[in-house]
Amino acid sequence: MSDTKLTLGGLPLPKAWPFDEAARIAAHVAASGKELALFETGYGPSGLPHIGTFGEVARTNWVRHAYTTLTGRPTRLLAFSDDMDGLRKVPDNVPNREMLAGFLNQPLSKVPDPFGTHESFGAHNNARLRTFLDGFGFDYEFASSTEYYRSGRFDDALMRAAEVHDEIVAIVAPTLGAERRATYSPFLPLHPRSGEVMQVKIDRVDVAAGTLMWTDPASGERFETAIRGGACKLQWKADWAMRWFALGVDYEMSGKDLIDSVKLSGKVCRALGAPPPVGYTYELFLDENSQKISKSKGNGLSVEQWLEYAPAESLSQYMYNSPQRAKRLFFDVIPRAVDEFIANAAKLDGQADEAKYVNPAWHIIGGRNQDFRSPVPFSM
Repeated sequence: MSDTKLTLGGLPLPKAWPFDEAARIAAHVAASGKELALFETGYGPSGLPHIGTFGEVARTNWVRHAYTTLTGRPTRLLAFSDDMDGLRKVPDNVPNREMLAGFLNQPLSKVPDPFGTHESFGAHNNARLRTFLDGFGFDYEFASSTEYYRSGRFDDALMRAAEVHDEIVAIVAPTLGAERRATYSPFLPLHPRSGEVMQVKIDRVDVAAGTLMWTDPASGERFETAIRGGACKLQWKADWAMRWFALGVDYEMSGKDLIDSVKLSGKVCRALGAPPPVGYTYELFLDENSQKISKSKGNGLSVEQWLEYAPAESLSQYMYNSPQRAKRLFFDVIPRAVDEFIANAAKLDGQADEAKYVNPAWHIIGGRNQDFRSPVPFSM
């Protein structure tokens, strides 16, 4: 399927960025021979969901809706949490920080919940993510890295990674510093005693036995760790590629800060034996000091702060506009976003399809006609 063959009721492909993305995905899925298109968003549960989290999921949903409108084919959206990653640092915006400091390098699904409400820090933030996404009515399926590793859903892909271990090392190692390069392996065994995610030299990858041989640098003790069943995980760039390969992901967005990682993971995905998904790079949101918004720092204008003053549709309007341009988040941008959305929504009723498909409000409210008219401009 090529872009030139894609029309909507005989109309040309709409000149709106979600439809541009939809056309790229349609070509990718057609080449794969699959019927269903899998969309994915990623979440690192070392911090709480924030406005950037909303932006990625909302934008992915708009592309998904455009794809369905364009092709009529089935889709799924997987919200994937990397909750088996080790806790690398203690977030600034959580209680009991001293307690958390004692669990560095432990999988987030094993780190105690500093809020005291869930079985782990990862579970707490996963719950916050789901509540967050549910509150906006997003249609998605939640997936936990820990559950996928432990259940064996990644076992075949992990064994494939073992088979091409040296090729993956050759791809990733040159991008690392000298110290890490000397010991790099995509496999990170979980220490059988401490439970830590270990970044150590792998002495031997035994594909036939399905095991890794490695030495604890602190004690000198040698261990043999199973590749399958959640006894190890992959380093995140290889992990990302493995997930694309194992699940057959067709589309995933990511921020500008991950451009090089996307390229690298794409190479690893090809080494595993599959093309990487269609990707889209969006610019980052900046706080009032022009610093990148961070989940761990909790800086910048929050979703909750925005919603105190304006409806969610206005936030969506702000997210829809120019995703590949960096934007600073201030309270001052809220009135303009509200007025812009109301104006766009008011045009929907009576618009021909060709005009609707390029109207941001059509994407934001999922093609439904609703009355969002306001008697006076919000910015007055």
